[in-house]
Formats: sequence, structure tokens, C-alpha cells
Amino acid sequence: MAHGDQYKHSEKPIEGKKTFLRLMSYLAKDKKLLFVIGVLIIIGIGSNLLGSYMIRPIINDYIIPGDFKGLVNILLVLAGIYLTGVVAVYIQYRSLNKIGQRAVTRMRTDLFRKMERLPIKYFDTHQHGDLMSRYTNDIDQVSNALTDSLADILSSGLMLIGIFGLMIYISPILTLVTLITVPVMFLCAKSIVKQSRKYFKAQQDTLGETNGYIEEMISGQKVIKVFGHEKKVEADFNALNQSLKDKSEKAQFYSGMMMPVMQNLNTLNYVIITIVGGLLAIFRGFDVGGLAAFLQYSRQFGRPINELASLYNNIQAAIAGAERIFQVIDELPEPEDSPEAIAIKDVKGDLEMKDVYFGYKPEKLILKGVSLHATPGTKIALVGETGAGKTTILNMLPRFFDIKSGEVTIDGILIQNIKRDNLRQSMAIVLQDTHLFTGTVCENIRFGRPDATDEEVIQAARLTAAHSFIKRLPKGYYTQLENDGANLSQGQRQLLNIARAAVADPAILLLDEATSNIDTRSELLIQKGLDKLMEGRTSLIIAHRLSTVRNADRILVLDQGQIIEQGTHQELLAFKGKYYSLYKEQNI
Repeated sequence: MAHGDQYKHSEKPIEGKKTFLRLMSYLAKDKKLLFVIGVLIIIGIGSNLLGSYMIRPIINDYIIPGDFKGLVNILLVLAGIYLTGVVAVYIQYRSLNKIGQRAVTRMRTDLFRKMERLPIKYFDTHQHGDLMSRYTNDIDQVSNALTDSLADILSSGLMLIGIFGLMIYISPILTLVTLITVPVMFLCAKSIVKQSRKYFKAQQDTLGETNGYIEEMISGQKVIKVFGHEKKVEADFNALNQSLKDKSEKAQFYSGMMMPVMQNLNTLNYVIITIVGGLLAIFRGFDVGGLAAFLQYSRQFGRPINELASLYNNIQAAIAGAERIFQVIDELPEPEDSPEAIAIKDVKGDLEMKDVYFGYKPEKLILKGVSLHATPGTKIALVGETGAGKTTILNMLPRFFDIKSGEVTIDGILIQNIKRDNLRQSMAIVLQDTHLFTGTVCENIRFGRPDATDEEVIQAARLTAAHSFIKRLPKGYYTQLENDGANLSQGQRQLLNIARAAVADPAILLLDEATSNIDTRSELLIQKGLDKLMEGRTSLIIAHRLSTVRNADRILVLDQGQIIEQGTHQELLAFKGKYYSLYKEQNI
């Protein structure tokens, strides 16, 4: 429940306007189609307005005089006008749906591309469920606005202008009467919209936080059950759910009350116009056809106002969602490679760290003057208690995080001067936590090197002791894996991760507790495979089980971010320092 405060938005209208204009820029990339849609909207509105105005000549020139033949002809003309409008509106909405979905696709693509360029730190400090909510709920809000609400707002706005102009043309007096209730309508709309916008924003934020919590609880079901935290989790979820319900209720209440308030004011306006229009017809000779047409327009006059007010709430919900999307898009990506950065070839794997200082937070250093040198093909083991800084060292090498001071070089070149993609391609990393993608076993291993052949995949699996269990799967290398390889054991999943590193054929191998989730029998098999894999490669190995690193060329003992001992297994045992104590504790 850590990150809800990170997603608060400015309540200033100016921020909403900026977001709206930025949202429109995604539509503006289809200018030609937008122009066509604009023409179609004008045709549709013109047909509607002209059709309503035709009531005046129909009554005055054909119904009252009793010209039946002329009435039939003008009704056919009226049908043609309305048919034209229907066709225009149909094509308009088909085109708008196309342009709206294109815009949403661009936005989703921008969001995903930015996510792929964000530093690891971003994902460590943001709920994954909340990020997913931006791809789903927030994008849906934007999609609804772009495909429906915007066209309706434009149509309603133009309709309002057209109706107002024709009302003045028919009767300026009745138009003034109509305008009596308009200020009241706008004041009500403004007040309601202000409240609804606030709660729509809060609703989207809370929805993201709730999704984040659900995602965490789904991932942690085993932990929840084994510690009996079901009731605690339910209570926390109920609190979040209740908060979401309260904000949604308020957002929907203010959104929902817009229409009835406007309809009642519109009905009151209609009654007043009817009375005044009747008096004008009796005492001022106002034509009956004109009165009928004006009443038609007065009824329609309230509808665009109602629609504008109602649709504005949808736009506010979309803006709230768009703000959350743009927050991610506007995040600072990993720094660009310097202009002097080079792509290194034929990496030998000479790895050196000189007096490196680093902290995830500026005020708290994790590494304090770490120096190490691994010549090509050397196997270096990092040991120490939890929190000593072992994994942090591994994070420095592929530049998941950049050092605060000191130097890290590969083959004598500062890693800051190596293109980041090229740097990472020279390494393979196997983490304690496994991750498999939806796809076949073969595809998951090939993820390490997409151009690897099936033979190379099988060879990597043989090398890392994965081949034997893969052959026993229902479809062997073509067995489909889903949900992070839930149909495999933890050890089997890790074997596939190690095979993935093997097929990448890196110059530098980083192993972070790679065998910690493997049973003893599998560990012996995989250790042989890892020994073969590490031959000729510079390898950095983190291990809590010291028995797995006895054959390392050099063992570095870390304590509170500093290397306090180093040497071979036998040398460190003879020294009888920290390593000796750790080893004895594990072999009592």
C-alpha cells in the first residue's frame, strides 16, 4: 500500500486544458480524416436543422391551405433531407471510431515504448498493478472519449449555435424568453462539473491503487495462506474497495444528476415559450408554423446543453485517465548514451571496479569504496550476509543503476563509454527469482538469443542439465508454458533460466543465487553444467551456500558494502576471519 500518494494530480483547470490539448494531438495526426469528419458533422447538423425548419412552410403553405399534393411532395423532400443526415452521421461515426482507435493505439504504443525505456528503479518503486491499470482502465476512459464523446460535444456545440441562429431568425422575442433559463443551466452545469471532475480524478487514482493491491495479493497467495493473513488481507481490500465505492458513487452521482436537472429546466423553459408564443400568435399575428418550428427548436435547444454537460463529465474522466498515462510517458527514461559511446566487439571479459561508491538513496551508501578485478575467464564469488551489497555490485555492471563515484571498466573501457545495449549483450544474468514468458520451452530458452537455432537451444539445455526433464514434458521443447511456468517446479524453472543464459553465449556471466531454488540432486547436475558454462567466461557468482563456490578463483567477502577479505577457499579458511565463521556455521 505504498504508492498511492505518488499519483496525485493538480486540480488546476490549466492542467486539465494542457492534458486535453495533448490528447487532441494524438487525433491531429489524421488531419485529412478529421476534415472529412468535420464536413460530415456539418451535413448531419444541417439536415437536422433544416428538417426542423421545414415544419414552418409545411404548416403555413400546405396544411392550413389544404394542399395535399404539395404536402406529399414536400414530405418527400423532408424525407430526403433526413436520409442525407442519417447517412452522414453513420459515415461520421464509422470514421470517428477509426480515427479514435488509431489515436488510442498511438497512445498505448507510446506508453509501452516508454515503459521499455524506464530505468529498473522505476519498477522497483511503483506498484505493477497500478501500471497495469493505466494500460486498461485509463486507456479505456480515453478510448471512450475519443471515439464517442468528442464528436458528440462538437455536434452538440454546432447544433446549439445553429438552433440559436434559427430561433433568432424566427422570433427574436421568443429567443429572449428562451435565454432566461440559459444562465441558470450553465451555472448548474458548472457547479456539477466542478465536483464531478474532482471525484472522477480521485476515482481513477483509487482504482489504480486497488488494482495494484489485487495484483500483489494474487502474486502472494501462498504467503498469505501459509501465514493465515486472509482476514487481514480482506480487511485491507475492503477498506480500498469502500474508498473506491465512495469516490465512484460521488463521481456518478454528480454525473448522473446533470441530466435530470437540465431536463427539468428545459421543460420549464418549454412551458414558458409555449405560453408566450401562444400570446404572440393571438395578439401579434405570429404564424402558427413559425410557433411550431420555434417550439421544436426550443425543445432541441435544451438537448445540446444537456449533452454538453453530460459529455463534459466523460471528458473529465478521460482527462483524469490521460493525466495518469502522460505521467508515465513523461517519466525520465534511462539516460541516453553519450555521443562518444562505442559498441565493443569481441569482448574478452576483463572486468574491473575501482573505488566504487553507490547508494539507492543519496543519503544512504550501499557500496563504500569497492574495488575488484576479474581477468578474462576468472570465476569470482561474492559472499556475505544479506544486505552486504552483493546484488548491488551485479546491478552496477549492466548499468541498471549508475555508480555515484569510482570507475567500472570492461576490457579497459569505462562502461559509461559503452553503448548500453551493447554492454548488456556482452552479459547474461541469472537471478534468484525466475521469470518465464508465455510461450514454448524452446521460445523461452531462445529469449537469450533470438537467432539461436533449435540445435543451439538443445545444446544449451544439455549444458545446464535441463534437457533430461524437458524431454519428459508432454511436447518436449514445444510444451506451452503459461503463468510464469506454473506447470513446472521451481527448480525446473530455474534450469530454463540458466539455459537461457547459456544460449546467449556471453563473455561475462552474472549469477545471483542461481542454484538457491534447486534441490540437492539437481544442484550437483547444474553445478557441472555451470562449470562448463563458465569456462572461458568472466563469472561473478553470488552464493549463500558456500559449498557452491569452493572452486572459485577468488572469493570476495563483503560486509556493510566493503570487501573485508579476499582469496581462495583454502586461503580464507586458513585466515580464520569472516569467511571462516560463515563456512563453519553452514557446516556444523
